[in-house]
Amino acid sequence: MSRMYRIVFAAASLLLALQAHAKVDIQHWQTSAGTDVYFVENHDLPIIDISTNFAAGSARDTKPKAGLAALTRHVMTLGAAGMTDEEISKRLADVGAILGGEFDADRAGFNLRTLSSAQERDQALDIYTKIMHQPDFPAPILDREKARVIASLKEAMTRPAAIASKAFMTNLYGNHPYALEESSEPQTVTSIQREDLQQFYSSAYGAKNAIIAMIGDMSRAQAEQIAERIASGLPQTGAVSPLPEVQNLQQPQLVRIPHPATQSHILLGYPGVSRGDPDYFPLYVGNYILGGGGFVSRLTEEVRENRGLAYSVYSYFMPMAQRGPFQLGLQTKREQTDEALKVVNETLDKFVREGVTTEELKAAKQNIVGGFPLRIDSNAKILDYLAVIGFYKLPLDYLDNFTKKVESVTAAQIKDAFTRRLKTDQMLTVIVGGESTPASAASR
Repeated sequence: MSRMYRIVFAAASLLLALQAHAKVDIQHWQTSAGTDVYFVENHDLPIIDISTNFAAGSARDTKPKAGLAALTRHVMTLGAAGMTDEEISKRLADVGAILGGEFDADRAGFNLRTLSSAQERDQALDIYTKIMHQPDFPAPILDREKARVIASLKEAMTRPAAIASKAFMTNLYGNHPYALEESSEPQTVTSIQREDLQQFYSSAYGAKNAIIAMIGDMSRAQAEQIAERIASGLPQTGAVSPLPEVQNLQQPQLVRIPHPATQSHILLGYPGVSRGDPDYFPLYVGNYILGGGGFVSRLTEEVRENRGLAYSVYSYFMPMAQRGPFQLGLQTKREQTDEALKVVNETLDKFVREGVTTEELKAAKQNIVGGFPLRIDSNAKILDYLAVIGFYKLPLDYLDNFTKKVESVTAAQIKDAFTRRLKTDQMLTVIVGGESTPASAASR
């Protein structure tokens, strides 16, 4: 039985890999209202997945009312076309539909999963479109959600991880709108009124500011009808302006925040890359070796395995519409703060200066390429990629060429990209907790 199980499991795994490696045929068009649509037809399951994203993330906030963008997106789901939040939930549950979404500095989005049968699909779509077309922004619900957000912000101000994240983004981006992602304060949320949500909705949730992504059990003609239904009811306002470019740090910054926690939270960072940047793949593969590959990364080897200074240490590039952050982070005992930071800085400096070895590069490519099928092995995962491809105007063959791009990265390209894009002598260092000012960070 165990041998038979292994054979069946191996066959299933192979089938999964072959399916995931199959070409993802992305169709693209615009609705009559000027909304871009990205669609993959897939009749394997009687399910439809839809995502509608808007350039309405936290970067569209203003400092006096930081938190408005997130609150607008959330309250839209809590009352629409006269339906209460309970009625919305019940009507979706009646047909087995699931409402979700995302929110970050760039995007605010609404996702819908529904059965493709006509009755269930139409009822789910009716609720989904009304949320985006006719949000009520009920005053009592807004007051309730403001109170919840304010309580959450006050609680976050006591947690070292949240304190570190806020200090990191506000100091890395300064006056750039990306700093607004962590700029919400109890007083800014208190100042938000119902009229602010209505105005933000009207300006940011227009048809020309939307991207629709769809995958599942429907024809192109059906997908076109659904896209028209979504786009035609949105405000017919123009697209929002592009965000300003992110500027490099001009000198090192050390931000130290006292905290009684037994561990120090340490973050290092620098402006990284935008979506579609030519350096993305060399930086992505290189960072897998530096700190993105978990237990096989250099940072883990030097900080955890060789010295036992932290349980985990990581680094990543977060590409965004403009240059998202490169972040390196760890937690360590208070008394080890100086030593851990010194090791991290030395490891990063050496990596940027010397690059990667042939063995490291080969292993990284094998792991990334080998794991890629699991990143597109479901409609929900492909939908996420469709939304990203559409929102950031990436090539339609992005998924088909992903592993080819990884395979083509050379050690020379990694060294060149890291040397140009990361200035290790101008990094931001944030320390929450700890006991003394680290000389290694203070000297930068």
